[in-house]
Amino acid sequence: MSKIALKKELNSFTKEQLVGQILELYDTYKQVKEYYKHYLNPQDESDLMEKYKSIIVTEFYPKSNRIGDARFSVAKKAIADFRALHPSPDLLAELLVTLPEQACQFTHDYGDMSEQYYTSAANNFEVALKFLKKENLLDKFKSRCRGCVDNSECCGYGFRDDMEQLFDDYYPDLDPEPDE
Repeated sequence: MSKIALKKELNSFTKEQLVGQILELYDTYKQVKEYYKHYLNPQDESDLMEKYKSIIVTEFYPKSNRIGDARFSVAKKAIADFRALHPSPDLLAELLVTLPEQACQFTHDYGDMSEQYYTSAANNFEVALKFLKKENLLDKFKSRCRGCVDNSECCGYGFRDDMEQLFDDYYPDLDPEPDE
């Protein structure tokens, strides 16, 4: 159904019917409940970001003593769910940087991973860097992004080179050393 068709249908509803539809959606779908909770009380935005950040961190470092599953799909879903709430750019940036940060720390702590793991980590790093540039937040997150590169140092499949190149693309050396 197109938005135009939906709008036409909704315009035929009474106010009470619309309220009833929204309440039914609220009761049925967790995302709708979270959306209205955020929409009606936006000062809880930091708490929501912390909730989603915890999902990402727990995916790599669970509260139990076992090694995490490190499923990028779970972490990316947390970011997508938070993004759907239309948060402030600063808080979304925090979440976007957390994913590659945790991925790099995890491989630094536990050793070599698969090539697909490194590809996913680098791709998510690039997504974060693009967003930071778009929102003029590169300076605010520079040290954390540098930490991602530093934690990729002893990894395989050219991961360090990929991370370094991405970092250099977004944080070019603006003050190169003079030739001697």
